[in-house]
Amino acid sequence: MSEKIAVVTDSNSGITQEQGKELGVFVLPMPVLIDGKEYFENVNLSQEEFYRMMENGADITTSQPSPESVTQLWDKLLETYDKIIHIPMSSGLTGSVQTARMLAQDYNGAVFVVDNHRISVTQRRSVMDAKAAVAAGWEAERIAKFLEETGKDSSIYIMLDTLKYLRKGGRITPAAAALGTLLRLKPVLQIQGDKLDAFAKARTIKQGKKLMLQAIQHDCENRFGSPDGTGLHLAMAHTMNDEEIQIFRDEFAELFPGQEIYIDPLPLSIAVHIGPGSLAVAVSKRFKFD
Repeated sequence: MSEKIAVVTDSNSGITQEQGKELGVFVLPMPVLIDGKEYFENVNLSQEEFYRMMENGADITTSQPSPESVTQLWDKLLETYDKIIHIPMSSGLTGSVQTARMLAQDYNGAVFVVDNHRISVTQRRSVMDAKAAVAAGWEAERIAKFLEETGKDSSIYIMLDTLKYLRKGGRITPAAAALGTLLRLKPVLQIQGDKLDAFAKARTIKQGKKLMLQAIQHDCENRFGSPDGTGLHLAMAHTMNDEEIQIFRDEFAELFPGQEIYIDPLPLSIAVHIGPGSLAVAVSKRFKFD
């Protein structure tokens, strides 16, 4: 008899509580501290509310789910499931993986905590892969090992609209932010596995988009062996930039005609560092489960 396996993730995957119910996935909401008050992403804090408070100059920090919230969910699930696959945001961006692994030691091999080095649309893809593997009858240990081995088969490139929030979070110096603002630079960042890194500097939005599309094309062809995107998952994300992401989607689709492109807002744990107005493109390798 096959194992009954629950798939757990956090809201950094972009999966809302409502979507989790539809997908059969259990989502831990990420805590957000705003002016000393604790909120939870997609529970009592919407994207719109978050950006409104951000633009009003609120003091905002993000945190990881409390150990109690994690173990309470696991305990409840293990009343009806045999095993749990737990997929937090990349260990390079949060301590959630380390904390969850420490907690899992008390569960006698029933909980598999996966560090597959992803966030946002690529983390969501891993969750969907886990669900597909469960449906195909894979055992929990095999799923966890597979997700860890393939986690870095993805890329994200993000163009920022402003340097204000990188400066505010201490990610760049005030002098660098002032110079970048004066020159109207649009920095392009990348997530290749563990963390958010600098990738390029663009002088215009048009140039930034071009740099990101070239980078994705390069990855599709040289890393994944698929110039036209076949066998890959293509995705886009943004921070409060609905209109521009639709325009950018058309440009992205021209490079990969006939391919599906998934779009989601970036999670608040990234948004707090980059602010509104960003655009992102992403690619993940597609896998078959049988």
